[in-house]
Amino acid sequence: MAETVLLKTDPRGVATITLNRPEKHNAFDDSLIGELTARLIQVNNDKQVRVVVLTGAGKSFSAGADVNWMRAAAQYDEARNIEDALQLAELMSTLDNLRKPTIARVNGATFGGGVGLVACCDIAIASTAAKFSLSEVRLGLVPSVISPYVIAAIGARNARRYFLSADVMDAQQAREIGLVHEAVTAEQLDAAVEKEIGLLLKGGPRALTAAKELIAAQVILSTSARRNLHNKTANIIAQLRVSKEGQEGLNAFLEKRSPNWIKK
Repeated sequence: MAETVLLKTDPRGVATITLNRPEKHNAFDDSLIGELTARLIQVNNDKQVRVVVLTGAGKSFSAGADVNWMRAAAQYDEARNIEDALQLAELMSTLDNLRKPTIARVNGATFGGGVGLVACCDIAIASTAAKFSLSEVRLGLVPSVISPYVIAAIGARNARRYFLSADVMDAQQAREIGLVHEAVTAEQLDAAVEKEIGLLLKGGPRALTAAKELIAAQVILSTSARRNLHNKTANIIAQLRVSKEGQEGLNAFLEKRSPNWIKK
């Protein structure tokens, strides 16, 4: 069975982590969440690693949560759903707080939780082939666990629009609202990422870590408040997954029909 997350480190200390479920558009399930978290902890503790690049295999960066996994989760009780949601929260927190500089190499479609991964990276470079959407409300859910990171990236005003409308953005729109820093053609993507890597490698490793800590220290939320927010967001998504609306949204998506809140 193929690994769902690949890790390769080059002689410069650049670690590339690749989401490796191309047939599922690199969608999350519990296995991928656990493996990605483990890989991030591994590179964080590796003194040879200086820069981390996160990308996706195939045509997509990440389609967010695997719908079949969510469908199974809808049959769990609320306590099990909270546990699953907290694992995702732990993944986002691990990426957001990584001591090494991180670059999102956004090679294609990025939906739901995939947007959260992009928002958690220090630098995000997107191909103009990429599309972005916070599509959860279409399934009767919300982008709960990723919300602190996405709102930090795009601001509350843009969150009001895109959380509620689930509108699809192109890479240029994502750049305009602050989700990504640069949008380049697919042919230019590797060169643009390599340019950022080169800039980061010129910085002192301890200084880069200190710079990240300095920025984090300016965040209004304290560590305890952020932990409480993790619990709150996990509870929100767990409750929606087992709700009638959440189950109707997921079933409608899988059955390729409109959910019952869309009146014909």
